[in-house]
Formats: sequence, structure tokens, C-alpha cells
Amino acid sequence: MTTAIIPARGGSKRITRKNVREFGGKPMIAWSIEVAARSRHITRIIVSTDDAEIAEVARGFGAETPFTRPAELADDFATTGDVMKHAVSWLSEHGEAADPVCCIYSTAPFIKDEDVDGAFQAFRQADADYVFSATSFAFPIERAFHLDGEGRVKMFYPEHLTTRSQDLETAYHDAGQFYWGSTVAWQEKRPVFSPRSIAFLLPRYRVQDMDTPEDWERAEWMFKQMHGMSSI
Repeated sequence: MTTAIIPARGGSKRITRKNVREFGGKPMIAWSIEVAARSRHITRIIVSTDDAEIAEVARGFGAETPFTRPAELADDFATTGDVMKHAVSWLSEHGEAADPVCCIYSTAPFIKDEDVDGAFQAFRQADADYVFSATSFAFPIERAFHLDGEGRVKMFYPEHLTTRSQDLETAYHDAGQFYWGSTVAWQEKRPVFSPRSIAFLLPRYRVQDMDTPEDWERAEWMFKQMHGMSSI
């Protein structure tokens, strides 16, 4: 049996109640639940939350909430690894072991079931701890710079000041949508960014963080363009 775990705590700070805030006509978390339900390989959907309203909304869209996430795993310092270890261990302790397990973020409105299923196939065919969604950086990371206390510019990689863009290696980053992982990898909190992981690449136009109000506004514009809507 393959299970999807959707972490969704109630205490989001920068975007209040973002997991149940309406996006595209439904609560944000509903997009992740519905994609998991359409997947050909996910047989069970569990939302890990500490919040009664999130749990109720999740159940309304067909997910299960068989446990309440402990408070110590719902603060600003709890990691995805901590939450996934707790959920996978709960399944094992209740005789409901699942392998592999897919972590799907609750704020991923552009996630597609064909990507989740494609990554599952890649996981099955590879000797890996994880297969996760990723995309390429839009600009060469060697061109990145930081600012000092006076707002003055300093390059992170000054040695590439005059290197042509086409001569720089493409860099990638986590798309923040989903992660297929083995039960052992989740229970041992093995690192996702390691040679034991494989990136399942997505186009940049379907990737957007949902951490700040600016992120949310940009995602709404992206959603309108993708769905041909004048407003959401």
C-alpha cells in the first residue's frame, strides 16, 4: 500500500491560515488532496495536522486524519523530516505500514497527478531514498550577490564575473510539491539533498513557493493564466 502524507499545521505566520484559505475556488489544501486522490498509485491520503479546522476541511475533501499531530511538531522549528517520521512511525505502530510514502505539501496548487505518478515510477525503477519535484533556476546562481549593511553589492562567486552564461552549469532547486521516499528513509530522517535522491524535473512556470503574501499574489496571477480566468 502506498500512502500520501500531507503536512498542514495551523500556525502559519506569514500567510495566516494559508492551508485553508481559498485559492481558485477551494481551500488551498484541497488541491493537494484531490491530486493524491487522482493518483494511480496512492491508495490512502492522510493529513498530519494539529488544527481542528484543517482536519475538518481535509476530511470534507476525502482525506483521513487518524491522529492529531503533537504540539512539539507544529511549531516554527519542526521540520518536514520530523513530521514525516512521526506519521510513518504512527502507521508502523498501528500495523498499517506503507512503502513507499509520498509527502505532498499542502500549499502546492500547481501540482499534477501525472507528475506524482511519474515520480513514483522513477522511484520504483531506481535505487534511491527519495524522488522529489525540482526545477531549474531561472538565472545562473553564479551571478548571485548579497548586500552589506550599507546596501552595497558583493558577488557570492566573483570568479565568475566575466564567465559567459552559456558556460555556466545549470542549477536546480526543490520545487516544494512532493517527495516520494522509502519508509526507512523517512523513519531515519535521511537527507533529501544527497546522491541517494533523484530529482523529478518540472517546468518553472508550474513552480511557486507559498511562503509570503507576495508569493500568494504571484500564484494567483499564475493560476489565472493557466486556467484562463479573469479573477479567482
